Formats: sequence, structure tokens, C-alpha cells
Amino acid sequence: MFFDTHAHLNAEQYNEDLKEVIDRALSEGVSNIVVVGFDRPTIEKAMELTEKYEFIYASVGWHPVDAIDMTEEDLQWIEELSQHPKVVALGEMGLDYYWDKSPKDIQKEVFRKQIRLAKKVKLPIVIHNRDATADIVEILKEEGAGEVGGIMHCFSGSPETAKECVDMNFYISLGGPVTFKNAKKPKEVADVIPLEKLLIETDCPYLAPHPFRGKRNEPSYVKLVAEQIAEIKGVSVEEVASATTENAKKLFGIN
Repeated sequence: MFFDTHAHLNAEQYNEDLKEVIDRALSEGVSNIVVVGFDRPTIEKAMELTEKYEFIYASVGWHPVDAIDMTEEDLQWIEELSQHPKVVALGEMGLDYYWDKSPKDIQKEVFRKQIRLAKKVKLPIVIHNRDATADIVEILKEEGAGEVGGIMHCFSGSPETAKECVDMNFYISLGGPVTFKNAKKPKEVADVIPLEKLLIETDCPYLAPHPFRGKRNEPSYVKLVAEQIAEIKGVSVEEVASATTENAKKLFGIN
């Protein structure tokens, strides 16, 4: 059974056929999905999905691209939601230097506030990183984020950085890019990071794996990520599925 640790089933891309998408995931052996909310509308929709489906959980936080929009009320709201039994993590949070909507200093401040909140409510964190690896690692260390640990979501960095994050009590999550022919780094990371520190995800509707690259992604495709990792590691798909599901349940506190 596969655990998709990062999905955006709360995205408008699924407005027309969400039930079919979820049914396909179940038929492909997906046992659990974490839907990630990163602003008011997506958090609200994520919470609705957790109420409707027993096997769907939520992670709630504020995306770095929109850091400039986050208010103290929003942070208070996230803290309240963190007490919900199906909220299993905070995030996605982090830094994004690709888009320039939110100034870097504001991104960093919002990131630090969310790490501090996670430590207060004792939940793991989900890290979004785009073109900001050095600053993210520095902030995680300075804020003592290893106390709660979490996920380096859709990890695209080097094996060396992956090891550094594992040493800080983080799991490395791989998605569609590990299946891309030209994606050297994710394949190297899949090779060197032990199975007990790996997770799998889709980040759907984005980053669909080969052979669906460029199309809308969905949780049923997480199986393709597991198959690629199994091939790289020379183990069975069942072994990858079992280990990554066990890892996710342990991290999220799901029995």
C-alpha cells in the first residue's frame, strides 16, 4: 500500500472529477493521502476532505510565495487547526527564491514563526524549498527544527544536502522528478538515502511522473515513484511501499 505524503487534491484542477481521481488512487493501492493547505482557501478545502474521507489527512501552513499575505490571525488559526485529530503536520512552509512576490526577509520571518509554532504544538513540518537551500538549512538549524523533524518535500538538492537534512531529523520525500530521464540528483539521492529515511509523494496536480510528464498529476501515480526508487535500490516495489508507508505513519503519528 502506498502513502502519498504530499497532494493538492484541494486544487481547482480536480473540481470536475475529484471522486474519480480518489477512486483511481484507491484502486492502485494508495492507502493514505496527506492533502496540503498553504493559504486560507486551500486549508479550508483540505480540512473538508479530511472530514469526508477516512484515509485523507491534512497538513496546514503558509506558503513562502504568499508569506507577505500572512497575518497574525492566520497564524492563530493554524495553531487552532493544529489541534484537529486529522492535522498531522504544519506546512508547507519554507523559502522560495524563484518567485519574487514576497521579499526574502518576510519569507524568512514567516518561516521562523511557523517552525516555532510547530515546536509549540509538537507537529512535524513540511518544507518547501526553491532555489534557497543554504538559507533553509541555516534556519532549520538556528530554530532547532530537528526537535519536531519533518519532510524535505519534493527534494531536489544534492545527496550531501539530503544527508545533512536526515541528520537534522528530516525525511527525504521524492516525487515525479525521480522518474525523469535527465533527473540526475533525485536518482542519486534515492540511491544513497536509506529506505528508512525516504518518503514518496506526488505533489499533484504538479510534477507528474514519466510517462505522464507535463500532464495533470494525481495520487494513483505515486506507484510510479515507488517503482523507480525500487529499481534504483534493487529492491521490490512492495519493500519500498511498505517502508515509506511505515515511515509516514511514524512521522505523522498515524496508527
